[in-house]
Amino acid sequence: MNLWHLAIFHAVAENGRVSAGAAQLRISQPAVTRQLRQLETELGSTLFDRLPRGVRLTESGVLLHDYAQRIFALEREAETAIREMQQLYTGQLAIGASSTIGNYLLPPILAEFRQRYPGVEITVEISNTHNIEADLLTRRLALGLTEGLLRAPELHAEVFLQDEIIPIAAAGHPLARLRRISAQALSRETLLQRETGSGTREFVDEMLHQWHLQFAHTICLGSTEAIKKMVATGSGVAFLSRLTVEEELQKGVLKLLQIPELPLKRPLHWVRLHHRHLPTAAVAFLALLPRMDSMSPGLQT
Repeated sequence: MNLWHLAIFHAVAENGRVSAGAAQLRISQPAVTRQLRQLETELGSTLFDRLPRGVRLTESGVLLHDYAQRIFALEREAETAIREMQQLYTGQLAIGASSTIGNYLLPPILAEFRQRYPGVEITVEISNTHNIEADLLTRRLALGLTEGLLRAPELHAEVFLQDEIIPIAAAGHPLARLRRISAQALSRETLLQRETGSGTREFVDEMLHQWHLQFAHTICLGSTEAIKKMVATGSGVAFLSRLTVEEELQKGVLKLLQIPELPLKRPLHWVRLHHRHLPTAAVAFLALLPRMDSMSPGLQT
């Protein structure tokens, strides 16, 4: 049994006449009669009693009609759901964001998205770059926002913003009072850094490798907030995104260290699987992301 046969049966059953069913489907009456007989042969059961005027469902026909009604009701429901999703009345969107983006850049964007599209259920998983890569590859996420560049060839990435990595210390730290600090002098301090797998950690490690710098002591912490609090106590120095420390810099809790080689810019990416169609909700979300030409001079290329 195929859906075309079932659609013909349903049209005749709903109208009670072969001629009316044929007119509804815009095909000839002989074609409808022929298709119905093929369906009855396939099922091995008579579906209609032929009357002088019209048709009447047999016991088998009543049973099949019940299934047909449910099937075509689901078809109409699916069409309606797709139209509503395309117009963003409903739908779901799963996004992965690395720590800096998820905690410091996304909150106002998510609020704006929610205000514009209240029917769309959006979930954001904040994790490190490596985990986001894995979840994109398994299709758990439709979209990723990362600081680190993902390496899997199946992924497509585009830069939407430039971030700055800056060196910071507590306001009362001796280095904070200097107008110029050498990278070598900085390396004698304790470096507070993120865990392996963090996009910021990878960027900083590469930067230190290029400078041939090794810090006397390092402490790894699992969050940017923990790093900021330890830096504020004078326990060490750190390299963090300007996005994450703007408030503390303005309040004077933390100080930007004056190192000629810094700050360095790094790209922020949105990422998806190659060849995977972006949901309408994802396209609408991307339209709300800040762009390089709309940010403050400190965050532009």
